[in-house]
Amino acid sequence: MKNINDLHRIGKSSRNIQSKKTKSFGYQVLGFGSGKAGEDPVYVVATGGSIATVGDYKIHSFTGPGTLCVSCAGNSAGNDKIDYYVVAGGGGGGGDDGGGGGAGGFRESVPGSGAWTGSPLANPGNARPVTATPYPIAVGGGGGGGPNGIGSAGSVSSFHDITSAGGGAGLRATPCSCAGDGGSGGGADVVAATGGSGNVPCVSPAQGKDGGNCDTPNASGGGGGATAAGGPNTPPKTGGPGGAGATSCFSNSPVIKAGGGGAGANNVGGAGGPGGGGEGGDYPQPGNGKGTVGSTNSGGGGGGGGNNPQPVRYGAAGGSGIVIVRYKFQ
Repeated sequence: MKNINDLHRIGKSSRNIQSKKTKSFGYQVLGFGSGKAGEDPVYVVATGGSIATVGDYKIHSFTGPGTLCVSCAGNSAGNDKIDYYVVAGGGGGGGDDGGGGGAGGFRESVPGSGAWTGSPLANPGNARPVTATPYPIAVGGGGGGGPNGIGSAGSVSSFHDITSAGGGAGLRATPCSCAGDGGSGGGADVVAATGGSGNVPCVSPAQGKDGGNCDTPNASGGGGGATAAGGPNTPPKTGGPGGAGATSCFSNSPVIKAGGGGAGANNVGGAGGPGGGGEGGDYPQPGNGKGTVGSTNSGGGGGGGGNNPQPVRYGAAGGSGIVIVRYKFQ
């Protein structure tokens, strides 16, 4: 028969065991209720393009087609999203007093916390979630300038599920033609007096503005830019200016892209829009009659051609686009 001391020891041991079980069960319930509490932070790891490091961020720039290869998708405790800056190719200017080409569509995201200063078109908190997979990058080329008639539209740029539309073509007086719609619209001329529409297809925030109208003969409207519509022509025979592009610090310093092309004229060509838009050609010879091309990797629209004899009355090509992505890596 056990003595009283043995019974006390057994009771104490039983209470200790029960206490440990209760603590263990309580910890499990707390851990379940707190979701991912205590999870180690993991960050995105990727290769591709030209890579720069700015503070806690990696920036990958693509000036031509390529692939962003994500090898680690990160997690919510660290970072599992990528911000984007996607500019399409600009439209070509029309020939012979032609309208300016519209700028390529401009789309951008920024963190909700405002880690850098984005453009007026930036979409806060719209960074794209990623998985460990390759993401093809398309960088649109600029549209060709019109030798005598309408130019051609720029090509799309894209990353993930974000696509920016190519800039609309600038017009030259051609019956039954219309200035081109696109990321930003192409400029009008005397036959089609209304500029092309921007933000086609429609996205929010808008990726660009309308092309300029044509109000008087012998000059045309400027191409639309990312943040401003192309200007109308003005008497006497002065081409409309291209619309202004958008300024962003996405790559850590202020850069402006996606300006519209200036319109050609039978007098003074329109100025290119800030952000890579080409200048419109003029008449007589000071600017040699030709429109100037949109800047490379700017998405700028091409300038419309002036009224000089062939072949210098040609419109100019739009500038190619660019794609940049940015993410926190530590």
